[in-house]
Amino acid sequence: MRRIFLFSAIVGAAAALCGCYQSQPYVGPTAAAPSTGTATPVWPNLPPAAACTDKLNSYQKVLTSDVTTGNLNQKVYNEIEADLSRAASACAAGKDGEALGIIHATKEKHGYHV
Repeated sequence: MRRIFLFSAIVGAAAALCGCYQSQPYVGPTAAAPSTGTATPVWPNLPPAAACTDKLNSYQKVLTSDVTTGNLNQKVYNEIEADLSRAASACAAGKDGEALGIIHATKEKHGYHV
């Protein structure tokens, strides 16, 4: 009885290990390719002392870094940039509150809370 059990255990272990054999070599995960299509946005001249200017510049710095390193999809970057262009226009027109509202809504929409 012990021999049958031992034989069954060996055959079972061999069968289980056969599933681990791979005919193809293992290829590890690859990093996302950095984006090359990013350009500095063209915004109107922003008032230097306005709160919206600081918010736009700091948000843009993070976005540019993330899209360049591949941490942010180019399509999402383009969508955010469209919103930030509207915010920059409002900021340049002296509508600080409107600009800050657009920036806040953009961050909420894309889950980008920087």
